Amino acid sequence: MALPLEGLRVLDLSRVLAGPYATMLLADLGADVLKIEHPERGDDTRGWGPPFVGGESAYFLSTNRNKRSVAVDLKSEAGLEKTKKLARTADVLIENMRRGTLEKLGLGYGELKRSNPRLVYCSITGFGPGPDKDRPGYDFLIQARAGVMGITGWPDGEPTKVGVAVADMVCGLYASNAVLAALHRRSETGEGSHIEVPLFESTLSWLGNRAQEYLVTGEDTGRMGNEHPTLVPYQTFEAKDKTIAVAVGNDAQFERLCRAVERDDLAEDGRFAKNSGRVENRAELTAELQRTFTKRSASDWISTIREAGVPCGPVNTLAEVFEDRHVLESGMLREVDHPAAGTLRMLTSPLLVDGERPGVRRPPPRLGEHTEEAGWE
Repeated sequence: MALPLEGLRVLDLSRVLAGPYATMLLADLGADVLKIEHPERGDDTRGWGPPFVGGESAYFLSTNRNKRSVAVDLKSEAGLEKTKKLARTADVLIENMRRGTLEKLGLGYGELKRSNPRLVYCSITGFGPGPDKDRPGYDFLIQARAGVMGITGWPDGEPTKVGVAVADMVCGLYASNAVLAALHRRSETGEGSHIEVPLFESTLSWLGNRAQEYLVTGEDTGRMGNEHPTLVPYQTFEAKDKTIAVAVGNDAQFERLCRAVERDDLAEDGRFAKNSGRVENRAELTAELQRTFTKRSASDWISTIREAGVPCGPVNTLAEVFEDRHVLESGMLREVDHPAAGTLRMLTSPLLVDGERPGVRRPPPRLGEHTEEAGWE
């Protein structure tokens, strides 16, 4: 299948997650991504494990499909010259070094645009302009400082990070989106640009409704477990055998839920008729629903509630996720042959291009696997 970014050349000078995630998204859509790595150490995440398979860490494998790896020592004259040569014909360069590092090496935007004025240069930084602009960013610390941990977890428990490095990954999404916007502008003007995507500010931006609630009220509702601050019931409940998630988004759905679980009394209770009342009387309502949900199995409730037209589903372990019929039939899981790890099962891009998922054209590369063939001219 023809992919939208075929023919686009991306020089990847990033490491760990935010930058590599951005370049993987571009690679999924057809871009030729050259990942520049130190000849001995490679990307830091190559050593993040166990688990390892064929000497490769699962972490590295998760974020580097569809790329080529070029081993280059940026502290050597030869390595710098090779990288500058590659930058002269690149469409995009993405980096997440500490601010000023590449400028000292002669690889900053100001230097590279002289020989390649069409270059779109994307810098992923820890913090944007302000007192901490030179401070590095790490997902865990950013989740903590930006308030994500302050709104995640149980009210009587400790602040909790999200189970994946979501600050890094969303920053990568912002970066890939900004790169595509800059490429569109370049198609109109012929000129490249320098984009900065700060990890801290990108995390602030997706605090979303929780941030806006605080800004208009001055009140911090803090950690609420799996409850929603402004919708009820929109949370988990314990069925007879496992946890389920129920997501009532409006008053009509609430009435259908009550009929489905044979609690007409709740639908007819004036305290719960409107969502605002359900929010005010959250504890009483959820306690009544919980008493009901313990009487039947999760599968029974999910089937019954879905038939009533109310969103409901299981809370799965990873083992259950990868046994889910929709997952297995969605095309999201692919098998790819890796030169060291053998046959790998991997997730692929969730996007559909003309009805098809892009797939995995290249397995995550071995360190320096493509050094000899990486001569963009």
